[in-house]
Amino acid sequence: MDDILQFAGSYWWLMFIVGPIVGGWIGGAAKYSERRRRDRIELERIRRAPVQAVPPAPEQRTGKGKGKGATDDRLEREDRDRQIQRIIADHAEADRRWLDFELDVAKLIDYPLMTDMREPLTQTFHRAKRVADGLKPSEPEELRPPGALERYREAVRDFEVAFEAALREAKRRAQSGFTDAERGRLQSAQRLMALAENEASTAAERQSAYRQARRELDGLIALPEATTHDIERRIAGELLP
Repeated sequence: MDDILQFAGSYWWLMFIVGPIVGGWIGGAAKYSERRRRDRIELERIRRAPVQAVPPAPEQRTGKGKGKGATDDRLEREDRDRQIQRIIADHAEADRRWLDFELDVAKLIDYPLMTDMREPLTQTFHRAKRVADGLKPSEPEELRPPGALERYREAVRDFEVAFEAALREAKRRAQSGFTDAERGRLQSAQRLMALAENEASTAAERQSAYRQARRELDGLIALPEATTHDIERRIAGELLP
């Protein structure tokens, strides 16, 4: 004990150096112990807290997710049905424009290229028409399977483009490919066809005019079967066997 007191008396100045260090260590240990205590309390509180269910997503709570998908499908079907009706109407309009030519002898004589199958543009037009007609559905529902509408629409567009190209060329060239004598025969055929279709003419006049017109056109223009059938149907009662 005397030795300790003697050491303390001799080295009393060390207390000023060691004291703060020891005090800091003791204070830090106390703070650490306090944090540990608070952490244990918080952990225990979390363990004892009741478990709460995770709220469902808005789509699950209201059923809107499923409803939205059904709505999208319905809108897609309606849009496709509108496209189907539109392309069918476009095909019908292209057919009507060609029918205006096919059943009008005067136009066919004015623009003979439209029925001249030696012409590439005419060949392309008639080929495109056959393809479009072959894909035309008997019922709109036939165009609902994947790819059916797209193939039909492409064929109709080709038909429209080919018709326009052939028509422009036919109007540009008109009767320029014929000699003066041949153009005279074509003009005569037009007058005779007009007489044959004139209901005010007598039966004999209509019959004679039709037969003469066919002779004038022979070797110059080949009238489509639909054209001759339509003319003969309208004047059938006047034609003798």
